Amino acid sequence: MSESSSISTGIAARYGSAVFELAKDGNALDALERDIDTLEGALNDSEDFRALIHSPIYSRDDQARAIAALADKMGLSDTVASTLKLMSSKRRLFVLPHLMAVLRDLIADEKGEVTAEVQAARALSDDQRTKLAETLKVSVGKTVKMNVTVDESLIGGLIVRVGSKMIDTSVRSKLAALQNTMKEVG
Repeated sequence: MSESSSISTGIAARYGSAVFELAKDGNALDALERDIDTLEGALNDSEDFRALIHSPIYSRDDQARAIAALADKMGLSDTVASTLKLMSSKRRLFVLPHLMAVLRDLIADEKGEVTAEVQAARALSDDQRTKLAETLKVSVGKTVKMNVTVDESLIGGLIVRVGSKMIDTSVRSKLAALQNTMKEVG
């Protein structure tokens, strides 16, 4: 892990822990989750918002004004809006993507959920998604949310990542293993 990524992760963990505890104490975890969805959507959709949180050309005052206006326009909860204002005053808005990941993990842990990253060779049907989620639930002992992406280069099968575990049943990996075995023989 790079040093700057480690610093960002550490800062995000401290802010995330504080925001999560405040939301939990106020029975506002659902509102916190909606705020995270709103912020992630804004980060994905707006180059200007990404520039605001990363660019050093904006002064603290500029960032604070922009964040206050955005928080109001987005309808963010007081806890999240106040945290963003504090982060802008400390010049720490650059950790916002890390903060959202930390908060997602804390909320999922509180709910007894885990997220699985699934790569499939083709789109999964609803029945396949349900069966995979049930199988993973039995394996990990928690409710499983799945982020499914399609990667046709897998040829067939799946790659499933849950936490630090990875299961690769793709045809591509089996062909690569066969190719390595053939090289060792010949």
